[in-house]
Formats: sequence, C-alpha cells, structure tokens
Amino acid sequence: MTALITGITGQDGGYLAEQLRAEGTAVHGLVRRGEDPPTHLAGCTLHEVDVLDGAALTHAVRDVAPDEVYNLVGLTSVAQSWQDPVLAAELNGVVVARLLDALWSLQEDTGRRVRLVQASSAEIFAGATSAPQDEGTPLSPHSPYGASKAFAHSLVQVFRGRGLHAVNAILYNHESPRRPATFVTRKITSTAAAIAAGTATELVLGNLDARRDWGWAPEYVDAMVRAVRHDEPDDYVVATGTAHTVAEFVEAAFLRAGLPDWERYVRVDPEFVRPVDAVELAGDASKARDVLGWQPQVDFTELVGRMVDADLAGPHRC
Repeated sequence: MTALITGITGQDGGYLAEQLRAEGTAVHGLVRRGEDPPTHLAGCTLHEVDVLDGAALTHAVRDVAPDEVYNLVGLTSVAQSWQDPVLAAELNGVVVARLLDALWSLQEDTGRRVRLVQASSAEIFAGATSAPQDEGTPLSPHSPYGASKAFAHSLVQVFRGRGLHAVNAILYNHESPRRPATFVTRKITSTAAAIAAGTATELVLGNLDARRDWGWAPEYVDAMVRAVRHDEPDDYVVATGTAHTVAEFVEAAFLRAGLPDWERYVRVDPEFVRPVDAVELAGDASKARDVLGWQPQVDFTELVGRMVDADLAGPHRC
C-alpha cells in the first residue's frame, strides 16, 4: 500500500503519516522547496513540488502511483483568506481541481482506481441557520476560505459521480500541540503557559463568544483513513457534536495552567474579530459513527489540557 499526502508537514499530515507508517504503508508527501520537515516525518519519502504548478502536481501523482491520496494542502486561516482571497481560491480550490483531474486521467490510462480523501471544512456551513450540521446541510460559506472549500467539496462530489473514488471528510475544528501559534487555540494555550511561567502578561483575542466544535486531531486523522477505505465513497462529517465558546476554551486553558482568574489576563481587540463570524458550528457525526465505526474519545477539557501541558513543558515543534 502506498499513500500520497499533500500538506504532510502540517498538523494533520504529521499524525496521518505516523498512523499510516505504523501500519506498514509506504508514505510519500509533497513539500515546498526548501521546507524543513519536522522530525516525526522521518521514514517518509518527501517530494519538493509546487502544488500551484499543475504539470508538476500531475507528474508527482504519476511518479508516486499511490493507492490512496490524502489532500491536506491549502490555506488554513479564515483571517488570511480575507487578506488574500485569490490565494485561498488557488490553494483550496484550483489545486483540488487539478488533483482530481490528475487522478481521473491516471485511472483512465491505467485502469487503477486510486482513492482520494479531501479535507473539507465545517466553514462550508458557516451560514447555517441550525445546529448541529450534517452531510445534508446546505453549503453556506461566509468567507473566502469557506467559499474555496465549498468549491472543492462540490468538485469531489462531481468527480465521484463520474466514477472516481473520492471522499469528503468534513472536518470540524480539531487541535493538538502541533497547531501553529497562528491558530487561536494554540495562541491561547501557549500564552496561558507563558503567563504561568512569568514570561507573558496578557492574552489578546477577538470574539470570545464565537462557538466551535473542537476535537482531538489524531482522532480526526483516523476518521479520514476510515472514510477513504470504506467500500463506497461518500461524505462524512467529523465532529464531536458539542460546541464551546472561545471564552470556555480560555477558561479551561488557564485553569490547567493554574490560573483560575483568567479574565484579568485577557483583552479583546476588535482587530482580531473576523469580518463575518459563524455563530455556532457543531457537527452531527452520526453517519461516521454508524458507517465507519468512528467516534471521538478525547473530550474538550482533556484536549485543552493536553495542549497546555505540552506548552508548559516547552516549545513544541510542529
């Protein structure tokens, strides 16, 4: 078994590579030229490819000739997508179109049926009027990021209808100590640890009332593997089903760091508030449970605690 992972140097890519290698799968990953891969990718075969170069991406797919493809590459920040919507469209949308086309051409030329899982996002439901959301919830993105993910999500369905074994894993927020500090969750846990250590005095955030469904990243990676290996390709929501506010995340993090009076350290800055913020995103993962046998095990408090503990222990390289 050979797997190709785009975005292998990110949080999910690392956990996925570790899981696949542990089971004996040969893992190949695409990285940017000059990128310094983390040590936990030792044993993986890495290829320097500019994913925005369609010819290079197609060549890499044919060169690796994978059995499974996990598309994790993309612009991952909603805030950044407002700053550069064109890049969001290219990385999160056009790259997926090129990848699907490359896999379809490979299947047509060789007869090999390669399986693909696309890392879709809860942000495709940002404008939903009810919660929790499931696979049948209408797409209603509220940001360039969400729109680019919705485009890719629909493309996967189109190519699946054409005969490609293509799956959407609709991932709700999922975290770990490998999250970069640019993500609000890691910003919270690393700052809480720094305040506890006496090296910081303040945490600056945006909307404390935003509600998200947060899960443990390694479990969400496992859901992707289960989804792509199921006999029939389909779409699956991957979520805990329970939403928490940013304020609740802050409170849990500061309590774990030994700081029960978290309000005295937090300042809200309008600059960090998104132009349009989803009110509540919570996913109904009943289908993943019933069809794939998947369900989350790490609860919200434990997830936050593990991140804080890692930050208290020292810098954690992604």
